[in-house]
Amino acid sequence: MYSPTIEALIEQFAQFPGIGRKSAERIAFYILDMMSEGETEQLASVITLAKKSIAFCEVCQNLTDTSPCPICASSKRDSSVICVVEQPKDVSAIEKTGQYNGLYHVLHGAISPIDDISPEDIKIKELLLRLSSGEVSEVIMATNPTVNGTATAVYIQKLLKPMGIKVTRIAHGIPIGSDLEYADEMTLSKALEGRTEMN
Repeated sequence: MYSPTIEALIEQFAQFPGIGRKSAERIAFYILDMMSEGETEQLASVITLAKKSIAFCEVCQNLTDTSPCPICASSKRDSSVICVVEQPKDVSAIEKTGQYNGLYHVLHGAISPIDDISPEDIKIKELLLRLSSGEVSEVIMATNPTVNGTATAVYIQKLLKPMGIKVTRIAHGIPIGSDLEYADEMTLSKALEGRTEMN
């Protein structure tokens, strides 16, 4: 249907998560029709630079172009608390709340036997190494409320129990502004389990 070069461009975009064939076509033709040659060169340059300069933070394993990353390097953060998340985008989501001032640890995945992802395939040993210093008093498990995320949280909690570190799990429940009738049973169950006393 298209020339081999255009088809190759579409196929590259179609490999992105959440991008289907139609969206890939729109992106490809936006680049070809709407962007100037200078803009496409700048886009290619930024992608190349990101791939070359972005690496794991030596402390928290988040993606960064400086190591340690700005969060780990900040003296204003509470270093006694570490929030464990699955992906770098989860750090951004929590930071946007403005409610958390501790440090992070990014696992880069969750334990999933079906997908052949074992504890050795994610950044658990790096977390244990950080905790061996004895400076951390609480680890907040903020993995996703999925089977794999919960299994990962439980696995890490069992590893930390002998260390005497307090392990907490973020609450899961009903989103603000939604109706109970639209919530599934698991969400309602978690909301009831995570209930708190009203002041």
